[in-house]
Amino acid sequence: MLHQALIERAAAARPHSGDSAATPRLLASNRHLDNCPALVLNADYTPLSYYPLSLWPWQTAIKAVFLERVDIIATYDRAVHSPSLDMKIPSVIALRQYVKPSEFPAFTRFNLFLRDRFVCQYCGSGEHLTFDHVVPRRLGGRTTWENVTTACAPCNMAKGGRTPAQAHMRLMEEPIRPTTWQLQEKGRAFPPNHLHESWRDWLYWDVELES
Repeated sequence: MLHQALIERAAAARPHSGDSAATPRLLASNRHLDNCPALVLNADYTPLSYYPLSLWPWQTAIKAVFLERVDIIATYDRAVHSPSLDMKIPSVIALRQYVKPSEFPAFTRFNLFLRDRFVCQYCGSGEHLTFDHVVPRRLGGRTTWENVTTACAPCNMAKGGRTPAQAHMRLMEEPIRPTTWQLQEKGRAFPPNHLHESWRDWLYWDVELES
């Protein structure tokens, strides 16, 4: 997925010299802080991904700080400790090296559902989703962004091997090949259940943020 590709590219950034030996000792003694992920921003201070939201475990975030790959923008009230260091857990970090996203996302089932907002494009149902070839393959239809749409199983069965016109079924939206930016904009409509208050200035969902 787009999110995983960006994370892998960010993690592959060239490390700088630093106290890498101290990092494992710091992490090893603080394994009880698993509920403190860091929101990862690109070097332009926009989230690497909205859906799924670009989050790193606190261990990965602290290691990236030690390797001078990221800057700390905000922190939790909780801290980790070592014999020589006390450090607050980062809640928001920004990459020092910009990761340029691909212009177009991969053509996957997940990204197809995200483009179509996880609803059947014939009836609007969000249950039992699958995908449908608008022009059936038996009529020469191809498996492409422009010819595949999200459909619930009942609508898929009702349409069968016909075109929407032949089946008297109207599409809510014509299928298109989305850009990465368009897909991320769709992802902003699906915020996760928990958004830490320190992420408020960097996310743009119209929802009340939880602390």
